Order: sequence, then structure tokens, then C-alpha cells
Amino acid sequence: MSSKSEKNNGKTEQRQKGKPQPAFFRLAVLTLTAALSAGLMAGCSGSRSASGDGAKDASGQQSGDAGKDEKVTIEYWQYQYPVKVDLINSLIKEFEKTHPNITVKQTNFPYDQYNEKVATLIPAGKGPDVINLYYGWLPKYTASGYLQPLPKESFPDSKIKEEFFPFVEAAKIGGSYYAIPTAVRTLGLYYNKDLFAKAGLDPAKPPATWEELVDYSKKLTEKDAKGEFVVEGMAWQPNSQLHHWYRDALVYQAGGKDISEDRRRVLWNETPAGLQAFKYLLDFATVHKVGTKDFYNDDITAFKGGHAAMNIDGSFQLGGLKKDVPNLNFAVAPLPAYKGKATQASFWANGITKNAKGKKLEAATEFLKFLTSKEVQEQWVEKVGELPASKAVALQDKYAKDEKIGPFIRQLGDANAHFFVDEKLERDYFVQAADSVVLNKVPAEKAFEELVAKTQKLYDDYWAKQAKK
Repeated sequence: MSSKSEKNNGKTEQRQKGKPQPAFFRLAVLTLTAALSAGLMAGCSGSRSASGDGAKDASGQQSGDAGKDEKVTIEYWQYQYPVKVDLINSLIKEFEKTHPNITVKQTNFPYDQYNEKVATLIPAGKGPDVINLYYGWLPKYTASGYLQPLPKESFPDSKIKEEFFPFVEAAKIGGSYYAIPTAVRTLGLYYNKDLFAKAGLDPAKPPATWEELVDYSKKLTEKDAKGEFVVEGMAWQPNSQLHHWYRDALVYQAGGKDISEDRRRVLWNETPAGLQAFKYLLDFATVHKVGTKDFYNDDITAFKGGHAAMNIDGSFQLGGLKKDVPNLNFAVAPLPAYKGKATQASFWANGITKNAKGKKLEAATEFLKFLTSKEVQEQWVEKVGELPASKAVALQDKYAKDEKIGPFIRQLGDANAHFFVDEKLERDYFVQAADSVVLNKVPAEKAFEELVAKTQKLYDDYWAKQAKK
């Protein structure tokens, strides 16, 4: 989910939306083979104390040598999202107990300032040693020289491919992995069970098809005597997750594809599926009139307040909902399907910047191992709501069968993660196209053609620049 989807929430999770530019692929959940190894990331973190007493890390394995003879301080960056900031603070304390010679300092910035700070400080030799970044930013970050490849002796390619879901290949650029995820997120349908009951709908039977989603949205919509929304049947926020719902779910469900295998050509207009999906999404606001932009500021705020009955959103929202509205009676369902099933997958990952060298690099490597350990991935699920990135952790019954997490995990086999050339511009172009139809009454066909052309030009320009390097 787009990184931008988190901005509006975080003010909850600073939207993005997730919310760039990694690899395009079809995300398939592989059946776990018997006897998965104990885990590349789960058990490698740790460094011995100065006394050489062989302290063990969170996973119970013997700690390494980073910081053995001298103390070292490293800096960790992530954007300001309260649930994640609090979790990292507690994880740092846990890490430092088993790594007494390593101090980790966490620094946070508002989402809108994050990439600007990265672009300013890292080239100047300042800023983070370990950085949290949206997967779609990786091509730009690597091209700009902000990151260094993950040390292969600590993160062997074979182990990464064996223990993580296939989406991890999105973090591989030019033959090297530059980041590793702690968690993944998919899109699902959030719905208010009390509002379902009030509308005479069975809370145990959420909409499962495109047609049902429209029908339920109409029945759930409430307006006052002036025709103003009291409750949106379906939240409609173009700069939230709708961009991802369109590209990675609706287009595929209608029988199309997002981009070509070589990542050079936008395919939305090569079959009727792209325009059909675009119109379907816009019709919630223009034809069915069951939702409107910026209602109660944004979609997640409206949903939290009981002013939106349904919302397409990411698994990352679970942590914020649990913290902010613990009494909200809601449930999650897989995305309604059409000709086929599909959802979106994205992830935030952690990488090591080019500035980490010597003891700092050793310490950064140890901290990165710790962040991807089984224990930390499980804490991420419990505190943030994002899904585990490794197969061994995600497919445990306690997650796969969970009432709220399970619907997301069960969709991983139908998930897509698209390749970004420029995450912000691609999202902006989509929002502009939606606004032109809804606000300026531009025909959907014309807005769609312009969207495809502008997006394709981004890709053409990107690949032209790559050819000159």
C-alpha cells in the first residue's frame, strides 16, 4: 500500500501510501517445506559484551563480535508514525540489553519531510546508519547512492529467498539485496459490524463480489435532509489506498495486468480491463454517490469515527485501530472479487546507508538482523498489525486463523506489488485523474487516456536515463 496512505492517518499512519520502484511480480504464497531452517534473520543478531561473556540475543543465539572492544552509536531513521516509533523504542532497549556496547538512537521526521532529509543529509555523510524506507523508493535510493548492498556474509541471497515470501525480490536491485523487510501489508475490506446490522445486513457475510460491494455501499449510506453525508457507505479517498486498489487489484480482477514483464510498458489500456476498473472505482463517487473525498478529513478518520461503513485499507491500520478505537466493532474481509481474485502487497524495509563503515557497519548489521528476527516480526504483528515477512512466521496458525489478520494473510497468494518509477508522481497522476472526473466532470475515458500517457512517459524517461548510465 502506498506509503502515502499512511500520511493522512498519522496523523495516524502517515499515509501513502505504504504509501517507489521495486520489482513487479506476481506474489505467490509457497507451501512451507518441512524443516525450514531456524531463520536467517531470526537468530543471527547479537554481539558479545565487552567482557566476552557470550551474551545471547533475542532469538537465543550466541551474539556476534560487533562492538566487542569499543562502544559504538548508530542512528536509526523512520518517519513519524506513533505505533511504530513506540515499538522501535522498546525494541532498541531490548537490543541494547544483549548488545551493551552498541547504542541505537532513533530519529523521526514527518512523512512529507522524510525523503528531503534523506537527500540532504546522507550525501553529506550525515544521518542514519540504518534506515526504514518504502519498498518503492529503492530504485531511487540505490541510483542516488544512499544505500549499500546488504553484507552477503550476514544476509546470504539463498537464505533470503528461502525464508521470505517472493515479494522480497523487490528489494533486489542489480543483483544485490539493498534492504530487508520486517513486515508486509496487503489490502482488505474493513467494515463496521454495527452499521451493517443497522442497515439490515449480516455482519458475518461481507460483500464478496464487485456487484455486492456496490449494493452494500448503497444500503449503508446515510444522508441528512440536505443530502449531506452522515455515513459513507464506502469511504472514497483517492490519495489513500485507491491507487493501489486500482493497479494491483481491480485491474487484475477485471482480467488485465499493470505493467509489462520488463517493467517498461504500462498495460492498463491494452485490454478493456484497465478502463473498466477505472470506471468501477470512480462510480462509487460519481454514479452511486456512496462516498466523497476528504469526508471527516480522510477515510481512516471517518471509519474510526463510525462515519464510514466500509473502507479499502491496508493491514497496517490494525495497530492504530486497536490503539485509537479499541471499542470499534469492526471486521476485515478479503477484497471483493470480479473475474478473479487479487490484492496489493507492499512493504517497508530496512537498509544500511553508505555512511555506515567499520564498527558502525558491524553494529548496523547486528541491528538489522535483530529487526528481522522471528521475535521482532511477531511483535510487529501484535503492535502494528502488519503481516510477517517470512513464511515461517506468517503461516503460523495463530496468524493465518486470526479473525482480523487471517483475511490479509489468506490473500497473499493473490497479491501483486507493482514497480514504481516515481511513487509520488504516479500516485499524484492517479489522484489528478480521479479529481478531473469527479470535480471537473471530465469524461472518464479522456481522464484515463491522459493518466496512461503521463504514467507511460514517466517510465519512458526513467528507462532512457538508465540507458545513459
